[in-house]
Amino acid sequence: MELRGLGTTGLASSAIGLGSLGFTGGYGAADCDESIATVRHALDIGVTLLDTADFYGGGRVEELIGAAIRGRRADAVVATRGGATFTPEGRPTGLDGRPESLRAACDASLRRLGVERIDLYSLARVDPAVPIEDSVGALAGLVAAGKVRHIGVSEVTADELRRAHAVHPLATVASEYSLLDRSIEADVLPAARELGVGIVACSPLGRALLSGQLSSVDQLGAGDFRHNHPRFSPENLHRNRELVRVAEAIAAEKDVSIGRLALAWLLAQGPDIVPIPGTRTRTHLEMNAAATQIRLTDDERERLALAVPPGAVAGGREPRRR
Repeated sequence: MELRGLGTTGLASSAIGLGSLGFTGGYGAADCDESIATVRHALDIGVTLLDTADFYGGGRVEELIGAAIRGRRADAVVATRGGATFTPEGRPTGLDGRPESLRAACDASLRRLGVERIDLYSLARVDPAVPIEDSVGALAGLVAAGKVRHIGVSEVTADELRRAHAVHPLATVASEYSLLDRSIEADVLPAARELGVGIVACSPLGRALLSGQLSSVDQLGAGDFRHNHPRFSPENLHRNRELVRVAEAIAAEKDVSIGRLALAWLLAQGPDIVPIPGTRTRTHLEMNAAATQIRLTDDERERLALAVPPGAVAGGREPRRR
């Protein structure tokens, strides 16, 4: 597996990471044993970046990853986030970017993960009640205390990214980025490259819109969180599926799946980008990792970009508040 440098602070990762939101059951039933086996298989095939958050499953996903990497700590780049408040079940209830809260959240993550130091610790979201400088200052303190190796931020504006980086060098900015959602290309991506900050591309398969396997909301289980997401309302899902059809035709020409093509397109946007597709099974993990073997011509990249232009996706990025 190709290694990529994320930022200028020395963090190195596999070109594709493993997102763990699916282990919560939010995309359908998840089996704990298969989830642990998937994490271990990721390490076997060279996928090193394991991305999670303290609110995933109310901390249970961190415990799962901790169990999976036991005895293999040196093989993994463990990334987690703090700064959100959540119920014991893991439903986010708000934001808390106060320094004392972030220090406590990091200590709790260390215990659940069973590690002495977290490789990448990020601010999950900017708390509007706390200056980002204060929150990032707390993360910098965790680095100084030896609890964290590198720090990052998630879902920030370009201005917030610059303010955060001025407090302490950031390794990464995590943001939704895919062939369907290219909104960071306008200002966040240029700012990150100006500052030397790597990109962790979240939801790189558009929460399965780019998997080629989802055509109707009727396919979603009763507990699937996408029922509450604007992009999966019946009218928006139909429009978004139409957007993907041209990309599917290009995938057919190359005799690859649309999911692997979408990941290959993202990888081709620059060596400072690491997508973190989530999966609950070893089979899908291998399919995602195989995207690193696909090479796109300049013409194919341009055709894909034109097929799904920036801003064309229907529906907002965030789930509706219940």
